[in-house]
Amino acid sequence: MRTPQQPIGSGFGERSTTAEVLAGVDLAGRTALVTGGYSGVGLATTLALAGAGARVIVPARRPDVAHAALDGLDGVGVEALDLGDLASVAAFADRYLATGDGLDLLIASAGIMAAPLRRVGRGWESQFAVNHLGHFALVDRLWPALAAGPGARVVAVSSRGHRFTGIRWEDPHFTSGPYDKWAAYGQSKTANALFALHLDALGRDAGVRAFSVHPGVIDTNLQRHIPLAEQVAMGWTNEDGTPADPDAAKSPQQGAATSVWAATSPRLAGLGGVYLEDCEVAGIAADPLDMATGGVARHAADPDEAARLWELSARLTGVDAF
Repeated sequence: MRTPQQPIGSGFGERSTTAEVLAGVDLAGRTALVTGGYSGVGLATTLALAGAGARVIVPARRPDVAHAALDGLDGVGVEALDLGDLASVAAFADRYLATGDGLDLLIASAGIMAAPLRRVGRGWESQFAVNHLGHFALVDRLWPALAAGPGARVVAVSSRGHRFTGIRWEDPHFTSGPYDKWAAYGQSKTANALFALHLDALGRDAGVRAFSVHPGVIDTNLQRHIPLAEQVAMGWTNEDGTPADPDAAKSPQQGAATSVWAATSPRLAGLGGVYLEDCEVAGIAADPLDMATGGVARHAADPDEAARLWELSARLTGVDAF
């Protein structure tokens, strides 16, 4: 399989921050949308983009919580959106398109991890639905706004967890056999990478480029579904809930840096469809099962798999801008 997954020598690294990757970048007059942009890495992304002059829209399943985190910030607005509800996605997109505004940057940062089995939407497994299908429908519905201006970028926040599994083509929603929360999470993160890969192929002629990113290990509420005992067993935390290795995790500003770099860096002009980590284009993982090493698994960088996922997603959601 041929792939453009080759580092470009960005000059940044694992501990680079949003402030560092945005040095000299002026986003005045540009509009960004950040799902999940009111907590954790998403909040750090919102703050960084707004600080560089962008108008930032934060769609939120819990608008009251988003307002509490974001009210008072210049140029930041909150809108209601539930990614697990296609009617909510459609309503939000219709409201946005009715304004006639373009959209320069869309960062799909919202997500859930290792959640118990829950069905949303049309009986879908919740991690695949929220992390992938909701964002798929959102981007497709907002396509007119993305394509309206010069050089829009879409960033799908994936994870090194994509290495757990490719797409479970025969049973993506775990309707038969036992449910595995980590397999479900891994599938959704593979879907994020494949979505960006095919969106870039479809959108590049309109000037829209797409990227997927691994933000790194960050101590946020993304871990809320994982019992403390399990986190201790995995070596993440101590029994008192403190980090087992305080130096292992990135800060939210470091974790958001790769998304912000993907959305704004002139170094990425002419590129797209690639998986990024540590503010750099990742190589192909030598051993996908070795989670201590970097790189993207081949199953998440395969154009044929990406096209197949797009077709499945369009069929499930009933939305396809192309």
